[in-house]
Amino acid sequence: AIETYGFRGEALASVAAVAQVTMKSRRKTDDIAVVVQIEGGNEPRVSREGREPGTSLVVQNLFFNTPGRRKFLKSTNTEFRHIYDAVQRVVLSRPEVGLKFISNDESVLDLKPSTLEQRVLDIFGKRQVEGMVWMEEKSEALELSGYIGKPTFGQKSRANQFLFLNKRYIVNRNINHAVFAAYEHLLLKGTYPFFLLFLDIDPHRIDVNVHPSKMEAKFEDEQMIYRFVSTAVRKCLSTNNLVPGLTLSGDEAGGVDLQFTRRQHEWPASARGTDWSPTVGRVDTSTGEITPTQEPLSVQQNRSFVGGTELTERLLGSIDSKPPQRAQEVEAAQAGQPPQSRLVWQIHNKYIIAQIENGVMIIDQHVAHERVLYERALARFAKNASASQQLMFPVTVQISPADNSLLTELLPNFELLGFSIKLFGKNTIVIDGVPPEVKGGETKIVADLLMMYRESHQPGMHDERDALAKSFSCKAAIKAGDKLNDHEMRALLDQLFSTTMPYVCPHGRPVVLKIATDELDRRFGRT
Repeated sequence: AIETYGFRGEALASVAAVAQVTMKSRRKTDDIAVVVQIEGGNEPRVSREGREPGTSLVVQNLFFNTPGRRKFLKSTNTEFRHIYDAVQRVVLSRPEVGLKFISNDESVLDLKPSTLEQRVLDIFGKRQVEGMVWMEEKSEALELSGYIGKPTFGQKSRANQFLFLNKRYIVNRNINHAVFAAYEHLLLKGTYPFFLLFLDIDPHRIDVNVHPSKMEAKFEDEQMIYRFVSTAVRKCLSTNNLVPGLTLSGDEAGGVDLQFTRRQHEWPASARGTDWSPTVGRVDTSTGEITPTQEPLSVQQNRSFVGGTELTERLLGSIDSKPPQRAQEVEAAQAGQPPQSRLVWQIHNKYIIAQIENGVMIIDQHVAHERVLYERALARFAKNASASQQLMFPVTVQISPADNSLLTELLPNFELLGFSIKLFGKNTIVIDGVPPEVKGGETKIVADLLMMYRESHQPGMHDERDALAKSFSCKAAIKAGDKLNDHEMRALLDQLFSTTMPYVCPHGRPVVLKIATDELDRRFGRT
């Protein structure tokens, strides 16, 4: 039964038949403990001895009397990993219970009774915990809580996926898929999300007798469970700060390496209108074009421009942008330079560094623009509304029969993206209009879109459009090596942080990293 974790004693009897088992047990009401020894299923030997209240079981020489079974055991390391996996599931499900795990006279785990947070830290270590986010969601029938991994914490396998049903470890493909679906477009291809989730539900709505191992469960309403889990994980991912930080580590004589840290940007409670004033630059909200201007927008204009300035303020913090007072500052402002408190820099024509309240933010300009264009493309598909600019000189292109057939099929979606393409004769097309984001190279972009679509698309209209949106955003975005001026950089940041998921690109790569001021102070010996 789910309430008793399925324990009925059969496993103990089975182990005693093929091993040497010693059990010592004493109840609190007894003065002395009972000792039971069984070897290979023979008649047990019963004795008594003094010990503290409680029960201990020692299993030795597994399969000592069945050499045929013993020779099919895997290597020592493989069997150790199987045992460790089983122990790991037990200790994660009951953090209030202590446990010692010793292998070959060496201590592997020595866990004291603790909270779930401490137990997760003990098992996975600080580095991995820094890539996790706590989540909790309740309904009348269900309660879901636990840890999920940040998109940048993608795993190479499904090994670190733990699901406990009423504190009992289970495997359920339906729930696993619900979690994976919530990470759609957030993970790098070939990676899987980490999760450690506890699902509590009325035991009468569960059937655990669907598999001899009792590790599978059947729910009364599978679809309701799926929707609840997927929605809860999506909500957590959309409401938590997923910006990974960087810790500069290394000894005095050695080099410096970069590691993820749990230090996150602390959202300010300030609602002052002087916090991070976005400016209109090279990214335009309706067309996707970034065009520089010199004057920052007013607070009210800011909100209408980015459609989500509150998110920008939360991410970038409270930056004091008081009007320049000194002559040098006025002169700098007239030269098109920002006030000192609103500085942004571009390094190697690839990364943008933005000063924030308690550190600096580093943004990959290509994937940042890619995220902006991807969401804009999806919006055009959803609204069936496109934005296009006509070419002064239409371009005639010869394409292969395969590309011609594919383009004929995808033409309505190309038009929604903003392309105006006419089929002209056998395997010939005329491009006379392109999306506003495209600044030349339209022939190559169309060819690349068709190629990338063939490589990445899946059947179905939704996947078809998503594949095109990803390909388009990748090809049309500004590239590493493109020089941006101050206003273009700030405009790109404004657009990035008004998207629904500014932390990762459509292919799952991180967009933003942060270095906290106290980390810099530590490295320079200020603390």
